[in-house]
Amino acid sequence: MADVSHTRGDIASHPDVPEMRDRYARMLGGRDVALVDGPVFLIGLYCAISPWTLHFTASQPALVTHNLILGIAIGLLALGFTVTPERMYGMSWAMSAIGAWLIISPWIVGSGPDAGIVWNNVVVGALTVLLGMACAGAAAKVGKRP
Repeated sequence: MADVSHTRGDIASHPDVPEMRDRYARMLGGRDVALVDGPVFLIGLYCAISPWTLHFTASQPALVTHNLILGIAIGLLALGFTVTPERMYGMSWAMSAIGAWLIISPWIVGSGPDAGIVWNNVVVGALTVLLGMACAGAAAKVGKRP
């Protein structure tokens, strides 16, 4: 049998250590808001299914399509934040704008929405604005690093 119990040296003496450290720093550099990606996706998913959850498909057909499209857009932004964060965190302000639009859309897109529809869009929109601002703040912080 071969003796494989030879002593290994410290990894600090490995010639690729600086390159490995740089790569590790690059990989983690844009992930300051990794915990926000999941909630953003869930908000987008809820926004997309909310017309069927709150049962306003018959009374507000324009808002059904509106919430479905905006929910899909928010979900796609969340997937983009997860897959390519260094490119997508610049779109955080767009997510905040989508949230602001969600807040005022029941009165513009809908026709006489009831209180449940209004509260649904206001809460989802406010959460979207807050998470968009969190992503934008983290992106600005990452951009200021040396």
